Amino acid sequence: MPTWLRRPPAGGPRLVHVSARGGVADLLRGLIPAQIEAGTPASWAVIAGSTEFFATAGYLRRLLHDRADPAALTDAGLARYRVALAPQARWLAAHLDPAAVVVLHDLATLGLAPALAGTGARVVWHCHPGAVPGATRGPAAVWREFAPELSTVDAVATAAGFAAPPAPRRHVYRPAVDPRSPRNLPLTREQVDDLLARNGLSYPKSGTGSAVEQQGPLPAGARVVLHVASWDPLANLPALLGALPLLPADVHLVLAGPDPARTPAEPDGLTVLHQVRAVIAAMSIVDRLRVHLVLAPEPEPDRGLLLNAVQRRADVLLQAGISDGFGLTVPEAMAKRRALVLADAPGLGQQFTATDTGLRADPTHRGAVAAALRILLDDPPLRRGLGDRAAAAAATRYALPRLVADYQAFAAPRAAPSLGVPVPH
Repeated sequence: MPTWLRRPPAGGPRLVHVSARGGVADLLRGLIPAQIEAGTPASWAVIAGSTEFFATAGYLRRLLHDRADPAALTDAGLARYRVALAPQARWLAAHLDPAAVVVLHDLATLGLAPALAGTGARVVWHCHPGAVPGATRGPAAVWREFAPELSTVDAVATAAGFAAPPAPRRHVYRPAVDPRSPRNLPLTREQVDDLLARNGLSYPKSGTGSAVEQQGPLPAGARVVLHVASWDPLANLPALLGALPLLPADVHLVLAGPDPARTPAEPDGLTVLHQVRAVIAAMSIVDRLRVHLVLAPEPEPDRGLLLNAVQRRADVLLQAGISDGFGLTVPEAMAKRRALVLADAPGLGQQFTATDTGLRADPTHRGAVAAALRILLDDPPLRRGLGDRAAAAAATRYALPRLVADYQAFAAPRAAPSLGVPVPH
């Protein structure tokens, strides 16, 4: 059954978020307390599921990115998905009243929609991944197979430009940076150095407590390129390693993300991590010394503080996924005044203006990625100027009060559904 991470307030919940464990949780950990402080009663339930269930959800997400074969979408797989959610939908429905607004986050929860809408509650599906219009095979398969669920929701919240069904009404979704999160707290240089040393990144450390895999510690004077993402097939991590030999010898690459062994909602993570390890093992010893894997521990604040520290240690943030949702990594790096090299890919390309905050590169071309990185690495004044503009942009585009206000409008009693900026059909 689902687990309440934030229990409903007395008298019943007005706004109920439902998610799986994983990346969306980083957004909700800050959003829900801010909503409560702003006067919107909010709660949060997390669904459960087997490895097979989350593997199906992950495949559906890749379909929505148009990065999977629709022919593999079988009736048996969809039946297992719906059977796993049916008792959880009944459990959640018993905790709702007709005045509630339920926000279902991502494809793992979409199957709950019919039962929850049947209580009289308003339901919005918050679709974090997506593909640009024209990339239609995968998305079309999702819309077709989930037409029964989509017909019961009041609205779909998604990123501008993502493909989406013609109904119900659709709204732009933009994430927000929580300044009180461990991922975003101000850190002094001494605190950054201490966190990196204690976790083994900049100081040799052995034993099971280490969150880092590396051939040697990160040198104090090294220039650092950082990639933060889950260990996901769409993150393009094995291919990304091919750009490292094209960079100067003092440049080190840090790949950071949650420990996949502790993230059951993302079962592909261990497979991708094994692929990354195999690529590193095939490198020259000189290049192996320049690669550092950070497997951030799951409990907060440890995980958030470590990711915060590696972002502040980085000279350039690189996000080179072949497709990506509209996540938090980019705006959080912008808020920390980091210049960016981003893949020219769905999702990522919407989060910044190249002339203001960084450079774009073809994520499938290692030479293009390396060239963009070298431009920023070799020009500290350019990096600082881009970082300053990135911080200013993040303060206006990705402020948490703006997202709180979006949800307040949606959750207001008897208000017409409205989340973000309506997108014309």
